[in-house]
Amino acid sequence: MTSHLGDTVMYSQLQPWSTVAATPVMEQVAGPPLPERIGTYYQTPRPHPWRPTLGYENVEVTPLPTQPVTNALMDPCYTPHGMSTEPLKFPNLVTGFERNPAHAARAALYTRYTPLEWTHGILRTYGESDTNRNYSERLRGEFIRVMRETDEKTAGGQRESGRRLGERITDTTFWRNEVKTELERLLGSAHCLQEGKRMIAKAIADIEGPLHIAQECLYLRENRHGIDLAHDSPEQALLKEVELYRNSQATLKCLGDKVTSQLLNNRAAQHELETDVRSKEGALGIDNMCHQLNNFSKGINYYGGIEKFNPTVSTTTTWAENSNRIVLRSQSERAKSSQMCSDVENMINSLSSEIWDSWSVTNNALARRAAEMLEAKSKIQMHLAKIQQEIFEMEKNIELLRKAILDKSNPMKVAQTRLEARTHRKEVELCRDMAQDRLVKEVLDMQDSIEYLHRKLQEAEAQHQQLLKTRSNLETELHSKVNALFIDREKCMGMRRSFPITATIKY
Repeated sequence: MTSHLGDTVMYSQLQPWSTVAATPVMEQVAGPPLPERIGTYYQTPRPHPWRPTLGYENVEVTPLPTQPVTNALMDPCYTPHGMSTEPLKFPNLVTGFERNPAHAARAALYTRYTPLEWTHGILRTYGESDTNRNYSERLRGEFIRVMRETDEKTAGGQRESGRRLGERITDTTFWRNEVKTELERLLGSAHCLQEGKRMIAKAIADIEGPLHIAQECLYLRENRHGIDLAHDSPEQALLKEVELYRNSQATLKCLGDKVTSQLLNNRAAQHELETDVRSKEGALGIDNMCHQLNNFSKGINYYGGIEKFNPTVSTTTTWAENSNRIVLRSQSERAKSSQMCSDVENMINSLSSEIWDSWSVTNNALARRAAEMLEAKSKIQMHLAKIQQEIFEMEKNIELLRKAILDKSNPMKVAQTRLEARTHRKEVELCRDMAQDRLVKEVLDMQDSIEYLHRKLQEAEAQHQQLLKTRSNLETELHSKVNALFIDREKCMGMRRSFPITATIKY
């Protein structure tokens, strides 16, 4: 054998070497001339007691062109024409003896037997023949007995296997029916839960209507002006209503999440039930087919080693416990679903009552506020009419005061003209007589009267302006009241009267 590291050289008889550098004791019969040993010596693991221990080693590889095939210890025989190398020669004990006498003697001894050994071998053969013949006769009788026993045992085992298969079919059918019944009940419970989920979604969507109306009422009431922009009872009721709607939606969404989670649990239980039903139906089909098989059935065949293959993953106890666990889980999920359906119905009815009460409270508050606003509007109109009459009277008095002041101008002129004319008297005639005093007093009295009339005129004009301002305030207030009354009574109550709140949650 040739490799990248070396060649294995074959000898007519291998034996161990004590050292790596030792030479073989037999003649080489194949391969190139023996080079020096360079590898490690390897022994056979179990040496034979009747021959020397075998061994082999690796030697250097020598190229073939430089090592012709020949035997230097033998004369070459006839070489065919055209053959460039000499033929191979068999070794002999003589040349082996010349190379290693001890090994040659041992090899010759191991290949010879004595006559005594030959005689003992023949006798041993005769005795072995008699023994085997007698033993064969006993075996034949035992074979007939064993065949009868095995036939009976095989038939009994087949009957027992059929009976066990029938019992297994009965058990599987029982649990299959139990699981299918529970599956039908679970599907009905899941349908009820789906209906509850639809009702929750519809209730959440229907709450959007009154929530939008309440928010719109709040936005509309923000358009009130002045003092009417008050945090009154309708606004408080609207804010509570909006909060109730949002809390109701949050509660329904939370309940809807629980329903969705329960539906997932129901689906998992349903999957287990369906898988168990399919497995049991498949097992029933296989067991029925196995129960109907007999020695004359078609399709029976050998399956070597099948009895050693154990694909089972459960025992009869764990198998029944698994089916029972699946049914118990389904029953638990079904009980939770029934409770949740009841919770959904109770929650919707409760929220419906609360929403209706809040809607009624807000409508009553808006109606009371509209009545208060209407009463305030009537009083403002009455006060406005009185202020208007008072302004008319005040304007008349102002005109009279102006006329009175104007009427004082001619008497003042007369008195002042008299005083001025009397200043033209001569010398001693410029006497401060009673006439002079009276004229002076007259002028002074008229000046006081005119000044007093001017003060009254100013007061009248100031009061007139105050009355005009009051009238403007009353008109503004009246406009604000009319606007607030229109918002509450026409817009807000108009929307709330037209909304069918009873059809929102009732189903």
